[in-house]
Amino acid sequence: MCGIFGYIGFRKATPLLIEGLRQMEYRGYDSAGVCLSEKNGLKAVKAKGRVGELVKKAANQDLASTIGIAHTRWATHGAPSEKNAHPHLDCQGDIAVVHNGIIENYQALKKILEKEGHCFVSETDSEVISHLIEKFSEGASFEGAVLKTLKILQGTFGLAVVKAGEDKIIGARKGSPFILGLGDGEMFLASDASAILKYTKKVVYLDDGEMVTIGKDGFLTRKLNGEVSEKEVCELKWNAEQIEKGGFKHFMLKEIFEQPQAVANTLRGRLASDTVKLSVDIDAKAVNRIVIMACGTSFYSGLIGKQLIEKFCRVRVDVEYASEFRYRDPIVDKDDLAVVISQSGETADTLAALKEAKERGAKTLGIVNVVGSTIAREVDCGIYLHAGPEISVAATKAFTCQIAALALLTAFLQEQRTGRADPEFLRELAGLPEKIQDILDHPQEISKIAEVFRKTRNALYLGRGFNYPLALEGALKLKETSYIHAEGYPAAEMKHGPIALIDENMPAVFIATKDQTYEKILSNMQEIKARGGRILAIVNPRDKEASNLADWIIETPVVMECLSPMVNVVPLQLLAYYVADAKGIDVDKPRNLAKSVTVE
Repeated sequence: MCGIFGYIGFRKATPLLIEGLRQMEYRGYDSAGVCLSEKNGLKAVKAKGRVGELVKKAANQDLASTIGIAHTRWATHGAPSEKNAHPHLDCQGDIAVVHNGIIENYQALKKILEKEGHCFVSETDSEVISHLIEKFSEGASFEGAVLKTLKILQGTFGLAVVKAGEDKIIGARKGSPFILGLGDGEMFLASDASAILKYTKKVVYLDDGEMVTIGKDGFLTRKLNGEVSEKEVCELKWNAEQIEKGGFKHFMLKEIFEQPQAVANTLRGRLASDTVKLSVDIDAKAVNRIVIMACGTSFYSGLIGKQLIEKFCRVRVDVEYASEFRYRDPIVDKDDLAVVISQSGETADTLAALKEAKERGAKTLGIVNVVGSTIAREVDCGIYLHAGPEISVAATKAFTCQIAALALLTAFLQEQRTGRADPEFLRELAGLPEKIQDILDHPQEISKIAEVFRKTRNALYLGRGFNYPLALEGALKLKETSYIHAEGYPAAEMKHGPIALIDENMPAVFIATKDQTYEKILSNMQEIKARGGRILAIVNPRDKEASNLADWIIETPVVMECLSPMVNVVPLQLLAYYVADAKGIDVDKPRNLAKSVTVE
């Protein structure tokens, strides 16, 4: 979840390293640091807090080198502090390491190193790496010492290393994303493509268990057994403008407003009037069961996908938290299709669940946004979202595009199994970008409601059927952006406990658009009102019944019931955004969270 950036070339490295960290600050922002390979040795500068604090410290330093590495941290081992910030150096100050991931055997390694006389200054697991490289450097080349170190590390890592007197950077990965950017007379290492888009679109994706050495004259990749590996040069599809705010106050707001275009991009070229075209190698008739595995917001989109597939395809679907899947001896076999959902394509728990399903013989399909990501390369087949980069920690357009992708998969499976996809479903799906835009044309009413909600400390989100997962997602958005405690429930479950919480200070948000559960939702709303509760209702236009029971309403267009989550989620996203912004919170960087969870 941290960010790594490395540069070697002809320009002064420091400004590029700082800019690279700024582009990845959403991955971690409790401390930051840089290390330059200067003529007289290594020079490291570190600071607690955001990248801006590092800029202040680096401003007074004479840093002229054209070789350097940098890191922005999201704490795992050791509290946020300057001493725990990366880079971490060895005893002599000649080797510096920046590291993403978790070294699981660091305590045992640290004890051995301390007995040998190594002195540690941080509380992190990462510091053992620089000391191990120091240990193995005696009588070995720089590359040889790094290879020996990597072979004994247990856990996950994406790392970059520099050594005094060596005009090169070594990078490596195991379970943590890493990418090499190839410029004209310069090269870049990064844990995220967004950091290098300003400089080049030519990239090399490192695979798990690979190491790369970059110098001013080129690069060489090796497997961890020392064997040289050949790599394909790929081209990034995103551009630098897509990772800028474009006039919006925050990335989250920008990405909410990008949803009509993002969903259109997910559907483009795949959806015709009477058919769906997906490049997925699946024998739909042979699929006995589908297992969807995901975390967080992606898990909630999976819950909607379950209902879609079961409704139209009559195939059993189980939805699993990826973080729990491999720890309970799951039942998976060759007749199962395992679908993994991850915006980044790098989510550690989801990747582990994918590997578990593959080992048990399941066919695998990925729904990811980032081209070239680890999950995208590990699955048998997949569906790219084409949503463009999502920078804000709070997922928005990824969620709607994931549902769109699951809808496409539903229609594809239905057509393969029955010979025909539901034509009304396809028509409604094609019209969704326009209906999402209808909501975004009138955000003012939601911002006014947010002024009331900013003062609350708790909230309930309630929905039924296809909109029950939206109650979970809406509550999650409010929690993670505004730090207001919120819980999502199936509306009927309110009577089994949560209704005890209801009073005038506990607002309830109902997704109350008309569907087969509408009358039941009205009954649940009446139960809230009878106990003095206040209600915000998401309703269809001119719905007097639900509106009369609500204190506030937000209208969304009429959509086929099974696709209504894709429009009903938009006001919930806007509400969370405006509440957080009204409270003065940095919406794109909520406390304790990072965008891509690449550690367990």
